[in-house]
Amino acid sequence: MKKVIYFIAFIGLIFVTSCEKELDTTNLYGKSLESYYKTPTDIEEAMAGVYNAIYTANVHSNEALAANLMSDMMLGGGGPDDKSAKWVDNFEDPAEDTYRDMWTQCYNGISRTNAIIEKTAEADFSTFFDTPELAEQFKNQAIGEALFMRAFYYFRLAKFFGGVPLIVTIDSPRDVARATYSETFAQIASDLKLAIETMPDTPFTAMPTSDYGHANKWVAQAYLGRVYLFYTGYMTNMEGQSTSDLPLVDGGSLSASDVKTYLDDCISRSGYKLTPDFRNLWPYSYVNQSAGTTVLPWAANEGLSWVGQDGTSPTFGTGNYETMFMQRFSFGDWGWSNGNIYTNRLALFFGIRDNSMVPFGQGWGWGTINPKLWNTWDDADPRKQGSILPMGVADQGTGGYSADKGDHETGYFNKKYIAIQHPDPSGAIVGMFVQLYGWGNTDMQLMHAQDFIFMRFADVLLMHSEITGTADGMNAVRARAGLPAVGYSLDALKLERLHEFSFEGLRWFDLVRWGDVDTAFSETINVRNSGIAATYKANYRTEIKGLVPIPETEIRLSGGIYNQNPGW
Repeated sequence: MKKVIYFIAFIGLIFVTSCEKELDTTNLYGKSLESYYKTPTDIEEAMAGVYNAIYTANVHSNEALAANLMSDMMLGGGGPDDKSAKWVDNFEDPAEDTYRDMWTQCYNGISRTNAIIEKTAEADFSTFFDTPELAEQFKNQAIGEALFMRAFYYFRLAKFFGGVPLIVTIDSPRDVARATYSETFAQIASDLKLAIETMPDTPFTAMPTSDYGHANKWVAQAYLGRVYLFYTGYMTNMEGQSTSDLPLVDGGSLSASDVKTYLDDCISRSGYKLTPDFRNLWPYSYVNQSAGTTVLPWAANEGLSWVGQDGTSPTFGTGNYETMFMQRFSFGDWGWSNGNIYTNRLALFFGIRDNSMVPFGQGWGWGTINPKLWNTWDDADPRKQGSILPMGVADQGTGGYSADKGDHETGYFNKKYIAIQHPDPSGAIVGMFVQLYGWGNTDMQLMHAQDFIFMRFADVLLMHSEITGTADGMNAVRARAGLPAVGYSLDALKLERLHEFSFEGLRWFDLVRWGDVDTAFSETINVRNSGIAATYKANYRTEIKGLVPIPETEIRLSGGIYNQNPGW
């Protein structure tokens, strides 16, 4: 199933990008804006191209990797030659175009959504379905899904770059100036609101497995909460313009009460729910079952059992009701153009440097963990050992760890996104996902097919608490971890988010929207750099206001229309 899904996505990418490049020359495929988007198959192929724009060739344009490196709880790491990881971690950009792939891929995705939104509205799908109602439902899902994805890409751009050029129709001019921060978020909010109003309200539990990985009404509601909190927090704490409203394109706005209503609906009707054991969200909880023997004693002692990553009826695992929106991965191949981008490079780059153990395999050693997180985290919280992997601990599968292989070593790596492996029937040590999906290429750089989770139901509950100033959602998340209820405070909410979402790419954006980024990098951290005791302190600069540089190539191509972000 997984390989078939990605084959379709890959073919969709080839078709859509080729079509875009050739529209003004030779129509190689007999498709055009006039003849395409007429059948459900056309729409599904085009939507595959939309999702494919999430993948970026430059690893630093991977949202989760970049955000994790910039957060206060991950260091650059890597080896002496891994300068780019250290640059990003230290808020430097000597390469000029570090984030250009993110910029261009987001606009590729936006262009494809514009075509779907406009052309699907004109199409008649009635001959392809048994009833007019089913045809209308298909159309509404397609348009709503495209609206959501357009918002997703603009939100990604805005979080990293600030206000960006708004191109929202097929015929929109491409040489427009950057919109203001508020104008950009008004477009994001308006797209999400319309997506919610357009998409069917089918519960997640009634959706077929084939729809897993696609956005739906409930995902759009959850993202509206995230967008609301980010915009109002950024404007209040980073720009000094206090606001509690999220603007809309038509001049209206959404209040905290409006967003609460959307989150209430998501909580009560979506069908999503918390996984009973937080640790079962992560693939390490399945490695003993996959190996057919105990290769991770801690997981066996804790009775862990993975929920899987294919929805309620996964190929492997017990059923996942918590993951709402994710980036899906399969296996790349060096013979393809950029084939390696279809594997989860977070697991590769954040894997343990030059240590191939069972069950945790070798990686590049980026993103070592700030020991402060381990030292200040209550041992009674099972999420501590469920999130952080200490080195040199036999019960944790790291008893054979050999230190001093890289830089910024602290003795801790993340456990959520990391290389996982065990012996195959012949005794060879092979990646777990390679064995699960029968992949023939055993290259350690291509063996990571773990989904990256963008949105979990736990976030809906914590956002609800933050927006309403009440503790119910927060305490539901704490209860899942076996922790006692607490009263609501922003400080308690901040700590809960740190512990629940460590290394999931959210911490950096939380620091920015709360205004805590200005003081988050004040400490000096003890590390080892390739065997040498050293100290490290990231050089965050307040003038950048949590933004990265606009790619210099884009500024040059704009002919002076784009201005660079402050501090870059």
